[in-house]
Amino acid sequence: MTTTALDPAEVPALMTGRLAPSDSVADRADAYLPSPCVQNHAANLAFLADGTLTCVWFGGTMEGMGDISVYMSRLLPGAAAWSKPEKLSDDPLRSEQNPLLFQSPDGTIWLLYTSQTSGNQDGAVVKKRVSTDGGLTFSAPDILCEIPGTFIRQPLVVNGDGAWLLPVFRCLSEAGRRWTGDIDRAAVLVSKDRGSSWDMAEVPGSLGAVHMNIVPLSGGDMVAFYRNRFATQVLRSHSDDGGLTWSAPEPTELPNNNSSIQAARLNDRRIAMVYNHSNAQTSDARRHSLYDEIEGSEDAGAIPATAVADRKGAVWGVPRAPLSLAMSSDGGRTFAVRFDLDTGDGHCLSNNSTDMLNREFSYPSIVEGPDGALHIAYTYFRRAIKYVRLEPSFFKE
Repeated sequence: MTTTALDPAEVPALMTGRLAPSDSVADRADAYLPSPCVQNHAANLAFLADGTLTCVWFGGTMEGMGDISVYMSRLLPGAAAWSKPEKLSDDPLRSEQNPLLFQSPDGTIWLLYTSQTSGNQDGAVVKKRVSTDGGLTFSAPDILCEIPGTFIRQPLVVNGDGAWLLPVFRCLSEAGRRWTGDIDRAAVLVSKDRGSSWDMAEVPGSLGAVHMNIVPLSGGDMVAFYRNRFATQVLRSHSDDGGLTWSAPEPTELPNNNSSIQAARLNDRRIAMVYNHSNAQTSDARRHSLYDEIEGSEDAGAIPATAVADRKGAVWGVPRAPLSLAMSSDGGRTFAVRFDLDTGDGHCLSNNSTDMLNREFSYPSIVEGPDGALHIAYTYFRRAIKYVRLEPSFFKE
């Protein structure tokens, strides 16, 4: 079911939002979402109560720059194209990243995203905007979590007792060293009053485990999957109390290249995960850090961000390809079925979209529709957000 990567120069002309059947795969349709930005990254999909499928992402010139803002596009029920994007954040001094939409039980819609200066993820805070009219308009931006270095990426989950669980990761740094991800850890922000207040609970033994992705199973049982800063394997942990406490993350059989993953539990109880089937053992490509192209101004005197002698450091630059879909029938312990959605060299030693230097497929999002179709969105060369719809007939066993 794989598709052949395009030449980067071909991508802008395809960003019309129109759905088109795949040339090579039955039961699949693709679209490239419209955007006014040269860089588009970190998509998250969510259905609204009226059946509208939404996609939020961040766009601008380059991740970390002050012109990076949050955008949203909609695919109305029965529509053949995604809508013109709406700009939902606009702080010219901060890079606003990793958005997600949450349809709360009371009908309000929450937009959450991170806000930072330059490449300083250890100074990021989490902001929110709330809609009471079905996502047509949103309140003014407000701070949800002001603890510096708090980052989000994955959907908010409501447990069986009504508690809201927002998975986060803590971007931490050491004195004299710029943030590089070496000592990041996972945590959960828990609200028992529908988002009015939040308590942070850290995940034990989670050094290097980020982008915590909570997947409810049954009763109080939940699993979580994690991106791995050290680019070895996707990690997994378990909760038996509705997500309030977690076991330490452990490796799964799936590789991870220090790039985002996302999983969802399907109506047939299988878990579907979208991820890059690669890790540090598959390539020796490396870069200094995520933000090495914009460093050098305010932190010019900082000690270079390299691993200290007594521990390993975060691994950056492993190719972000192929983009794969794997299926598990045992709660994410094993993944017996795998398909490649997009293949290419996955070059990610540069975030430069203006000069078309990036060729990654990354940061996927996946949701199941009411009819059983799978909806997937992901970064395509950091130039576009690509959308894929897989019909239920594709997965018949």
